[in-house]
Amino acid sequence: MGQVISDASEKEDNGDLVSSFTKNFKNIKAENQIIPLETIHSIELHLKQGNIQGANSIIRDALKNIDNVPINIAVTGESGAGKSSFINALREVGPDEGDAAEVGVVETTMKITSYKHPKIKNLKIWDLPGVGTLKFPPKDYLKKVEFQKYDFFIIASATRFTKHEIDLAKVITLMEKNYYFVRTKVDFDIDNEKKYKPRTFDREKILQRIRNSYLDTFRENKIDEPQIFLISNHNLSDYDFPSLVDILIKDLPAQKRHNFMLSLPNITDAAIQTKYNTSKQLLWLEALKEGVLTAYPALKCISNSEVKKLEEILNHYRALFGVDDKSLELIAKDCQVPVEKLKEKLKSHSLLTNKENETLGEKLFKCLEIFLSVSGGLLATGLYFGKIFYFQFLFLDTVTEDAKVLLKEAYSKESLKFNSPTATDHDNMK
Repeated sequence: MGQVISDASEKEDNGDLVSSFTKNFKNIKAENQIIPLETIHSIELHLKQGNIQGANSIIRDALKNIDNVPINIAVTGESGAGKSSFINALREVGPDEGDAAEVGVVETTMKITSYKHPKIKNLKIWDLPGVGTLKFPPKDYLKKVEFQKYDFFIIASATRFTKHEIDLAKVITLMEKNYYFVRTKVDFDIDNEKKYKPRTFDREKILQRIRNSYLDTFRENKIDEPQIFLISNHNLSDYDFPSLVDILIKDLPAQKRHNFMLSLPNITDAAIQTKYNTSKQLLWLEALKEGVLTAYPALKCISNSEVKKLEEILNHYRALFGVDDKSLELIAKDCQVPVEKLKEKLKSHSLLTNKENETLGEKLFKCLEIFLSVSGGLLATGLYFGKIFYFQFLFLDTVTEDAKVLLKEAYSKESLKFNSPTATDHDNMK
């Protein structure tokens, strides 16, 4: 195994390191970067000067900040606005699970309640009582809810925004915080229109009419016209939720984006790709922090301790991307198919199992060879990293593809049939 490049590295080594860093960080769109631009510039400057130790120190601090910085999201709104369902949807928690936000037809939020994200330890979503309720009158609202600790406010409504909520938006703006108006239960409106007015039903016109009604309210109250996000808590991939997510990511401080992006449900291919892109940024940072090697590591030789480390890494990625055993059981139950049917379509579940006539190291090396020949990214840098990082890149790519496969199986109409006898009989009758 090669030695780590020292501060006395040759100029061409530093040149490769600088170009690799620039490609993987500086060229990323500003709204998708997970470390501040000034930090990126500082790392690049140290690398150009050959100060590897200085660059590693900055990277180490940046990674620590990403891992520990708290993210606090506030959700407020009138009774019946669907706040609890929205919070549960963000956390991918069912309403009947023990740590779910309580859902009811009457006002269930009578006190400030925080809900930890099940996968992201430093992310909390706060369910706030509506402004103007008996215990939270307008004049005391901001003080009682501890306004300053939230990164942004989601103001939810299922019918109309009250004067209290509009006044709250004005104050949030003055306090230089961000707020976002979310109109929930749009799917109910669409379903009702389709049911009772089938001949004149026009989905886009209905959605625009809802938006216009809110814009009229904002004009009447002399508030800058914000974007209205129409969503369904039961189908986040539809309507405006993906657009809301894009804006939240853009508006968050860079160091908070990574964990926020990882917290998002796998509702579209784009959402999964976002998780992949942010995980890849973090992985490059970790690889650079550990140091660049002077020679290609011996990838075929894997010790028992390394196998254990690889298992932990793979299971971590599988959980983040929703292809772990628990997630598969829930999806299989929803789709009414055996879990094994889902596993047959995925690759990550068999990555660390080997045949009798080959070692685990040999199998992983074969997978890695294919991955490197296709992706080329790691080899094209001209740099060499620690052995574990090559496998991490392989694992990240594999679970990302698995998540996309699972999304198609779970949410397409075909997945609901999933080779069921009924579907097969129907096909044979055609």
